[in-house]
Amino acid sequence: MVRVAAIDCGTNSVRLLVADVGGGTLTDVHREMRIVRLGQDVDATGRLAPDALDRTRVALADYAAIARSAGAKRLRMVATSATRDAANREEFFAMVRRTLGTDTEVITGDEEARLSFTGAVGGLDPADGPFLIVDVGGGSTEVVLGDWDGVRADVTAARSVDIGCVRITERHLRSDPPTSDEVSAAEQFAAQTLEQAFADVPVDKARTWVGVAGTVTTLSAIAQQLPAYDSERTHLSRLSLHQVRDTAERLLASTHRQRAANPVIHPGRVDVIAGGALIVRVLAEELHTRAGISELVVSEHDILDGIALGLA
Repeated sequence: MVRVAAIDCGTNSVRLLVADVGGGTLTDVHREMRIVRLGQDVDATGRLAPDALDRTRVALADYAAIARSAGAKRLRMVATSATRDAANREEFFAMVRRTLGTDTEVITGDEEARLSFTGAVGGLDPADGPFLIVDVGGGSTEVVLGDWDGVRADVTAARSVDIGCVRITERHLRSDPPTSDEVSAAEQFAAQTLEQAFADVPVDKARTWVGVAGTVTTLSAIAQQLPAYDSERTHLSRLSLHQVRDTAERLLASTHRQRAANPVIHPGRVDVIAGGALIVRVLAEELHTRAGISELVVSEHDILDGIALGLA
């Protein structure tokens, strides 16, 4: 076993996992998430905002200290959608190098998809495959099809597309709550963008749909009406098509203040969770039509776990 530290820096959040890894298994030592909104206004300006860079720097400095005190022998940080899109990404790279003492790795959308699949399938029954793993992030969504034999993952098709909870909210859902016209435009944008993924990934071959990352896990907590966020209750929970529809509808009809009053919604997700729910609802409708899938399996394991497993 080797103790490793994995950092995933996305459009909305930056997350740390310190874990003991060996023999294809992973044991958590420390897991943490902070909302830094690195991708704030990137879709509109093409640049990382100074405030967003500073929020990310503070989180990374704390993560570096945690990894050192935990005795991590290897560290890998990957960055995804926001930094792929930003014109001033070199400022971000330099900041990471100063803060962590190592370079960040900007991965492609396809690599992001494969890491998410590897991290997500570990706790699933191989007999339920093929699996369709979907990661709805802040700026992009990864759609991955593959199998899992209990030891290793076999990805057969993957595609990352430029739609996520931050991007769709900033582009379309500007009112509080969103107007019907805004919701319709957002749905059209989601359907058209996700069609690019469906063109490359034969989702009709999937037996089980697994959703990962904060948007999906938060939707599960809301649907279950949990009094507080509880990862043990959300992990491997299942949402029916009706629950996905109902939860998305309620979020899109709610105000910022009403969402903020829900204890399971992280403060950093309050303004974008309705947009994320809309994307998941469009996915649910499409997968029901294309593959006959009427249930979403929610996993707390995702790209962060995939990064850590790769370090072994």
